[in-house]
Amino acid sequence: MIWGNAFSGLGFMLTAIISTRESERLLVPTLAALVPGATAGVLTDVIVADANSRDDTERVADIAGCKFLKSDAPLGTRLREASLAARSPWLMFLRAGAVPDPTWIGAVERFAEESDGAYRNAATFRAMPAGSALGDALRALMRTARRPENGLMIHRRFYDELGGHADGGDPEAALMRKLGARRIALLGATVRLRTAS
Repeated sequence: MIWGNAFSGLGFMLTAIISTRESERLLVPTLAALVPGATAGVLTDVIVADANSRDDTERVADIAGCKFLKSDAPLGTRLREASLAARSPWLMFLRAGAVPDPTWIGAVERFAEESDGAYRNAATFRAMPAGSALGDALRALMRTARRPENGLMIHRRFYDELGGHADGGDPEAALMRKLGARRIALLGATVRLRTAS
């Protein structure tokens, strides 16, 4: 079991919640990028909120020691249910295929430290599309965009106050709109977005 190691009693703690649907290949690099967070004592658990995948998504999650929640419920419901199972005060929502760069641990720790009791804010990674050949201006725009695919870090108490993810439509985008850009900080780390090939 990778998550919930002996270091989990130290300071800042985070639960990663990953939404999946037929995501066996996309889940592997996302989980691999999170392992250093577990060994550093930052990441206490990983919960996979799956939409009844028929591929080997569950097997990948099981091998990595993740908690696996499988349901045909809407995405918003699955994400809220996963948040209820989280063991940490901070939640980090990611999609399968989102791969935070190696500096993510320090970036999320700094954000939580700077929040220091002011839990009514959130943060997202700066995006760097995989294999991007875009121009500098477009690349800069992508890095600063506050979009659901870039992930969302939020204190669970604030998440609960907001009612979590809504059902219907695009619950991730709806939560980010509800938060508003001013309450979503940009972390000092990027996330590479992989797609199924």
